[in-house]
Amino acid sequence: MEPNRPSEPNGPGETPPPAVAPLQYRSDGPEDAPVLVLGPSLGTTWHMWDRQIPELVRDWRVVRFDLPGHGGAPAQPFTSVAELGDRLLATLDTLGVQRFGYAGCSLGGAVGLDLALRAPHRVASLALVATSPRFGSADEFRQRGVIVRTNGLEPMARTAPEQWFTPLFAGAQPAIVDWAVQMVRTTDPACYVAACEALAVFDVREALGRIGVPALVLVGSEDQVTGPAEARTLVAGIADARLAVVPGASHLAPVEQPAAVTDLLAEHFAGIAQEASGTLTVPPLPAVPVPAAEPAAEVP
Repeated sequence: MEPNRPSEPNGPGETPPPAVAPLQYRSDGPEDAPVLVLGPSLGTTWHMWDRQIPELVRDWRVVRFDLPGHGGAPAQPFTSVAELGDRLLATLDTLGVQRFGYAGCSLGGAVGLDLALRAPHRVASLALVATSPRFGSADEFRQRGVIVRTNGLEPMARTAPEQWFTPLFAGAQPAIVDWAVQMVRTTDPACYVAACEALAVFDVREALGRIGVPALVLVGSEDQVTGPAEARTLVAGIADARLAVVPGASHLAPVEQPAAVTDLLAEHFAGIAQEASGTLTVPPLPAVPVPAAEPAAEVP
């Protein structure tokens, strides 16, 4: 099945596209349930959340989106995290979704921070997975963009396993490693570079105190990209935030420790109370054949 992509007018008599280009998305779960939006990490697709879906759809209508140029989505690069947030809101507007819970991983978490700051009336609750208010340095991400412009995405694909998973998990689950590498390889290089440029200038450290929604800050104990130190910065800055450390997990904790992450998300978002409106029928897509992992979680 083809994923849901923004429609394009075919002639002068048709409705023009919106000023903000919507994103490729899919929806699972009851259409009248509270909405939970899941945002992906750079270089991944919405499938990084596949193993959370069976549990979450019991109580929520789960909307996942792909970053531009990822997962076969139209290659329409964004220039900032705020622009990506605007495009997500435009997508949710087409679904009739006004208020929602939001969970995002890494770049997806940056989108959540942006929305909680610029559209607090839309965000009911927030989960920040492997996220930081400032991702490394501007030079680091600009250099990554130079590498991709020069050599394509193969260097990023080769280093993805060590960035995303613990060595123990990578050695035990080669099928998942291969699947992750393919996500990077099939990403549009120009969109990847644009995302790097957007992360290079993303910095909300001074604004964290203005976030007024409940926030779960979730981090893998072995994450070397955005680890526990960055997570504690978020918890210290956001008034209503708590920290959850998942042992035995690195950057893609939802993939490496799916049961632990699912339980933490379900507990955090249990208090969402909102009305879901609009109608959306999405044919099922084939599931990614990812083996199960052992559950584990620790909330200090």
